[in-house]
Amino acid sequence: MNTEVISKELYLQNYPLWLSKTSALLRSGNFLALDIEHLIEELEEMGGSHKDALENNLIVVLTHLIKWKYQPDYRCGSWRGSIKEHRRRINKALEKHPGLKPYFREIFWNCYFPAKEWAAEETGLSLTSFPENCPFTPEETINPDYLPN
Repeated sequence: MNTEVISKELYLQNYPLWLSKTSALLRSGNFLALDIEHLIEELEEMGGSHKDALENNLIVVLTHLIKWKYQPDYRCGSWRGSIKEHRRRINKALEKHPGLKPYFREIFWNCYFPAKEWAAEETGLSLTSFPENCPFTPEETINPDYLPN
């Protein structure tokens, strides 16, 4: 068993090496040699990054769905492409990290307002042009085949 202890300085000086050594220590079960403080920090940040990415991708999809629904004369391939790509990112994240599914449901309705603001900014329409509550369900929003009429 590897008895080397990872120093806290390694985290600051050579992050890739710190990651490699931390992984090796975890695999070998040598938990006493870990830089626990930075490992916890990394795990917490990783969870936060996944949540941030999910939220950002959801706002992009909702924005484009709003524009698609409320500006049918301006529909274009770039909107459709953006919807498709950001849905793909959401679905991939939910598949890869099933623990994000409850978070997705938790934030879904709260993401509508920033999406509505963004859509209003991009379309020149007033916020009152759009419904107060999201006109799309969570299932519709991430369904690869759904586009509002």
